[in-house]
Amino acid sequence: MSLSRRGLLAAGGAVGALAATAAGGTGTAAAAPAPGKGHGNGRGRVRTGFDLLAADGYAPLKGQKVGVVTNPTGVTSDVRHIVDAMHPDDRVNLIAVFGPEHGFRGTAQAGGSEGRYDDPATGLPVYDTYLKSGQPLADVFTASGVDTVVFDIQDVGARFYTYIWTLYDCMEAAALAGKRFVVLDRPNPMTGRAALGPVLDPAFATFVGRREIPQAHGMTVAELALLFNGEFLERPVDLRIVKMSGWRRSDFFDATGLPWVPPSPNMPTPDTALVYAGTCLFEGTNLSEGRGTTRPFELLGAEGVDRRWAAAANALDLPGVAFREAYFAPTFSKFEGKTVGGVQVHVHDRAAFDPVRTGIGLLVTAKRTWSGFAWRSDNWIDKLTGNTRVRTMIDAGAGTDEVVGAWSAELAAFRAVRKKYLRYQ
Repeated sequence: MSLSRRGLLAAGGAVGALAATAAGGTGTAAAAPAPGKGHGNGRGRVRTGFDLLAADGYAPLKGQKVGVVTNPTGVTSDVRHIVDAMHPDDRVNLIAVFGPEHGFRGTAQAGGSEGRYDDPATGLPVYDTYLKSGQPLADVFTASGVDTVVFDIQDVGARFYTYIWTLYDCMEAAALAGKRFVVLDRPNPMTGRAALGPVLDPAFATFVGRREIPQAHGMTVAELALLFNGEFLERPVDLRIVKMSGWRRSDFFDATGLPWVPPSPNMPTPDTALVYAGTCLFEGTNLSEGRGTTRPFELLGAEGVDRRWAAAANALDLPGVAFREAYFAPTFSKFEGKTVGGVQVHVHDRAAFDPVRTGIGLLVTAKRTWSGFAWRSDNWIDKLTGNTRVRTMIDAGAGTDEVVGAWSAELAAFRAVRKKYLRYQ
């Protein structure tokens, strides 16, 4: 499906240019400002889509009734929430907020949302989008009275992190409801260098993977929006993106100068995001993925696991990472209140580290060294990997290289498509 081209909206001023690109368009942000010191002080090298939108006086939203899909990560460079910044500003007519999983203000745990309520801070109506899609979600947009839906949520770069599917569902629903859609871009904390892992088989589509993208997509949310519109949506939405300025594809999050706000309760740091695309696979097993600890997705384990797992994982000599024998007691989730054995993942070379290969290597060695290893009875691992292949190959005794090599052709095909939608050097 081809995308129509639209013009660029440019913002003047010393803060750089705002590149608002309609579906399929192109644009180049202005030269990055000089790097600043510290985080969250407004002097960082990277300026988000929202920061540039506000600097331009919200020109792309002029004359529109606006609703925002966001959560606690939708903040300015000085950590003020964008809704709190937009609400009193006469230059934009913000009339509604739409909350995803965990809610607009972030009060809900995994698998929960905040429901419909009026925000105490602003009085704005907050609508729940979680697990809504298609016409029911379009009806929510229609009932809200908005003309334009704005999306601003920090992603972490993994296919099974649900906010990108909130983006997809909202784009589809906005098209059904005849609404404009604007995506305000933020960095991919894993960098945007490469796409990694198996590509989803459509037969395994769920809310942790709607469409055929790989396990680690290596794109920003705005780039994903362009890809969704160009490749997957039967009815493309009237789409504009507002790019960042100063972001490079090789940037890890701590290079941006932006504040980190946990996108969900178990994503406390950028270090968590770095490993998540691989170690989240342990959600599909009977081992703890570290929920209920201070290092979720970096600590993995179960009752009965001992030092042999760390030794076997280190023997793989995976690039950029080492594994420490570790013991921990989760305060909730699997093995709540029990001391379990396992590993802690220590990334020592981020540029060399491959989270998906690491996750596969840990699954292979866990099964080989712990007799109690089991997949979740609902085969959730198939939903996370997007196919049955990973589970069945590991069960058949395949090694890490054999499993990773099995998706090389489909990944190469995706990478070729992906190139059309990349918007940063």
